[in-house]
Amino acid sequence: MTRTKLVATTALTLFATSASAQDTITFTSFGGAFQEAQRKALLDPAAEALNITILEDTLTGIAEVRAQVLAGAVTWDIVDLGLADCAAAQAEGILEPLDYSQISVEGFEEAAYSDAWAGIIYFSTVLAFDTDLFGDNPPQSWADFWDVENFPGARSLRNNPVGTLEIALLADGVPVDEIYPLDLDRAFAKMAEIQPHIDVWWTSGAQSAQLIADGEVDMIAIWNGRLDAVVADGIAADYTYNQGIAQLDCLAIPRGAPNKDVAMQALAIMLAPEQQAQMPQYINYGPTTSLAFDLGIITDEQTAISPSAPENLANQLIMNADYWAENRQAVQERWDAFITQ
Repeated sequence: MTRTKLVATTALTLFATSASAQDTITFTSFGGAFQEAQRKALLDPAAEALNITILEDTLTGIAEVRAQVLAGAVTWDIVDLGLADCAAAQAEGILEPLDYSQISVEGFEEAAYSDAWAGIIYFSTVLAFDTDLFGDNPPQSWADFWDVENFPGARSLRNNPVGTLEIALLADGVPVDEIYPLDLDRAFAKMAEIQPHIDVWWTSGAQSAQLIADGEVDMIAIWNGRLDAVVADGIAADYTYNQGIAQLDCLAIPRGAPNKDVAMQALAIMLAPEQQAQMPQYINYGPTTSLAFDLGIITDEQTAISPSAPENLANQLIMNADYWAENRQAVQERWDAFITQ
């Protein structure tokens, strides 16, 4: 774990009610450039405002949260999960209800929060590629990704059905407005076509960024912010929002969290427009409250490449969380069987 502790007083102390310097909470996310951005934009201000210590840990998804809750041994106070995992976790009853008398969701789309979770960023799974290899003729669609003859090179997809099966259907020509409910037979048939050409099935955002940074793969389905961080480090890579899979990441409190009350205060700070507007300063993920765009913090240039900017969302598929909440377990079982063939 890493540790964040700040004790200065800022305007954000208006959120601080009963927290004290003795209080400690544990925030758990996906590591890498994303969690570093969260630390700077969200955790540091919350720790400062509340005069608390914030410990950090990492996870890969809902399974670890479920295991802690079911074992009655919860050590995490705030967890970051993908939208499908948030919806499933709420349905399973493994999250605490959020106190919206403390937490403001003004400027949020209705689909961006629920009883037990609130969206913290929009991000997109995009098609990224090595610009040195592809030059003026890069892949621009998932059909191009599947086209191993005209676009040769090492490939990588996420080892997870959520988002990946949508990609397969888009590659097979299914219109965006007909993706849900997923035609699983068609999606897995399309996956079978590309499976022999996948060099790495990645399992974490940090791993996906490292794959293209090291030149291990030439094209990859990757979260846009992870690719932006690689490009900022000088790697020759780019991506397209065309046929991107727009998703939310959510913050939630696991049921039985040891420091629920302080965690709720910290969430109120992290979800505020002022803090969401800070995220694009460190990583290109979009705010979930529209108010963040009105503060003069996010520049026009940042808005232009934001995954939640209207012109970029228009070219993408927005993931259906309800579908995944209802079907995740059965689809995951089929995916696990497929991936081990």
